[in-house]
This record gives sequence, C-alpha cells and structure tokens, in this order.
Amino acid sequence: MEIKNQKIGFIGTGVMGKSMARHLLKAGYEVLIYTRTRSKADDLLEEGAVWVENPAGVAKEADIVMTMVGYPSDVEELYLGKGAILENMKEGTIAIDFTTSSPKLAETIFMEAKTRGIHSLDAPVSGGDIGAQNGSLSIMVGGDEETFESVRPIFEILGSNVVLQGKAGAGQHTKMCNQITIASNMIGVSEALLYAKKSGLDPDKVLSSITTGAAGSWSLSNLVPRMIKGDFAPGFYVKHFIKDLKIALDSASEMDMRTPGLELALSLYEELAALGEGDSGTQALIKVLER
Repeated sequence: MEIKNQKIGFIGTGVMGKSMARHLLKAGYEVLIYTRTRSKADDLLEEGAVWVENPAGVAKEADIVMTMVGYPSDVEELYLGKGAILENMKEGTIAIDFTTSSPKLAETIFMEAKTRGIHSLDAPVSGGDIGAQNGSLSIMVGGDEETFESVRPIFEILGSNVVLQGKAGAGQHTKMCNQITIASNMIGVSEALLYAKKSGLDPDKVLSSITTGAAGSWSLSNLVPRMIKGDFAPGFYVKHFIKDLKIALDSASEMDMRTPGLELALSLYEELAALGEGDSGTQALIKVLER
C-alpha cells in the first residue's frame, strides 16, 4: 500500500495532538479523528479531518491509529479496555501511542497487539506546543525496527528529531530521561528568574546573556520569556507533568536509583497543583517560589 493512501486515525486532539493531526492533513493524508469533546476538533473538521463517533470506529477504519491522551489509565482503557482499539484494528495495521505513559504498559500493549497480528510503537514526544505547531518535535520510539522504518516518513512530518531507542517500552524510558532532566532544570530557571527580579536586574537583559552560555536550555529559551510576561498558559499542563514525574519516580525506584532532584521537583509541582494551578503550564512553577 502506498503510504500516502493510508488512512490515519488520530485519537486525542488536545494542546499537542491537534497540531500533529493538522500537519498530517496538510501533508495530504486522510485523517480520521476522535476526541472526547467534539467541539475542540471543529477547526480540524473544517480543514478536512473526518469525525468518527468513538475510538473503536477509528480503529476499524484506519490503517494507522495514533493516540495522544492524558494519563496511563486513558491509554490502558483505549488499548486494552472494553471495546478497545486493539480489538477493532485490522491485522497488519499499526498503533502508535504518543502519550507519555508507563514503560511497562507500552510493553503490555506491544505483546497484546502482537498476538492479534498488529504492530505497536510507543513514541512519546518532547517539544511542547511550540514543537507540535512547528513540526519540530523530538520523537522517542520503542518497538520493532521494521515497523519503525515503515512509518518513519510520517514521524518526520511531525518531528525533526526521530530516534528508534530500542524495543517496546524504550521510547517511554527515554521520555522519562527527558522529564527527569526538565524537572530539575525548571527549578533552576525559576530560581534564576526570581533572583534576577530580586536583585533589580532587567530579566530580559539577563535572559539575552545567559541563554547562549553554559546555562542555555530549551526551558530557558522558550518558557522563561513566558514567565517574564506572566503568561502561564499551558504548552504542557502541570497536572500532566506531575503524572510524568510519578511514572519516572516509580520506574527509578524499580531500578533502585536515587533521584533527589526528581523528588524535589515533584513535591514543588504538587504544591503548585494544590494552589489550583494544575491546568497551567509548567512555567507556573515560579509561583511556588514567589510565595
């Protein structure tokens, strides 16, 4: 089958999923979509996406099913629950989960898919709303190399850094490395911005000096400008970051690792969520330090 003739099903068109589905539409694919709140997909439908009434319907019609949902429990329900997509996908089709989820769950989905003659990839992403909008996401993939290569052209529409990390679950483990790195970095950038303000410096001038030096990071370049403006709209939700940090902490614990930075970050983000900031962007962490 010609790759461009394949129907792609996309389940979950939130902050990042919507932009990803839009890139597929612009690339000429027929995109079938389902999301819990249909009104949130109205613009995609106007742009040519086809609405399907439920995940099972997407699974029955699509050659490739992509999911981008909130929590591991959502992933488990979608793939393994009653009326799950694996029960409805055709043999030889491919399931790709972009959700940041549990490595163990990714392995379970892979094995269940395999028993049904379905191919499965775990492919969490990094880059936030900006990366999704620009098609410049980092995509970390776990699964069989042959399956990965067959959909690489599609991945490259969505991301600028696409790497097969290893067997099933490896994509999720790599995303945990990503989140652990960001967790401590977010504490650092928040403290740095607060220090700049307290010492009477111009935060914008400070940012222009330190982003190109050894302190440079994605969070510093992309999130601190929002923090300076008081823009705490979500590129990535606090509540979802807490979920990710808990997954990382559980996985690290299973490997008997010490993770003091991760533990501190999780405690601060949980404090932030308790302030009613669960639906804010991760850059809202500075609010905890400003109290």
